[in-house]
Amino acid sequence: MTTDKPATIDEYIANFPADIQKILQDVREAIRSEAPDAGEKIGYAIPTFTLNGNLIHFAAFKNHIGLYPTPNGLEEFKEELSGYKGAKGSVQFPLDKPMPIDLIKRITRFRVEKMMAKPKKK
Repeated sequence: MTTDKPATIDEYIANFPADIQKILQDVREAIRSEAPDAGEKIGYAIPTFTLNGNLIHFAAFKNHIGLYPTPNGLEEFKEELSGYKGAKGSVQFPLDKPMPIDLIKRITRFRVEKMMAKPKKK
């Protein structure tokens, strides 16, 4: 892992071992499939999708993938997320369990609907 701050999501993912890269790519593709018009950037030093503002962030850690869909993105799915650790605006998906790709897609779809309902940023 390098200490250089990545400028793109590709660079971010490339900093991890191959098995983690695969998981990060799967998460990225799940988000992209539900938000094809979203932009990609590094925000808060982690991969960020933008659509009329910040849509969703994700990041890799030693034992989990963190997903940051904002508090309203988690509140809507709190029953399904109850088996995972998390905080107000984040959830942790353990690396030793299958990634809940379908759930990530549904959370992303919910966030897209919320963001598209907002007045456009100038």
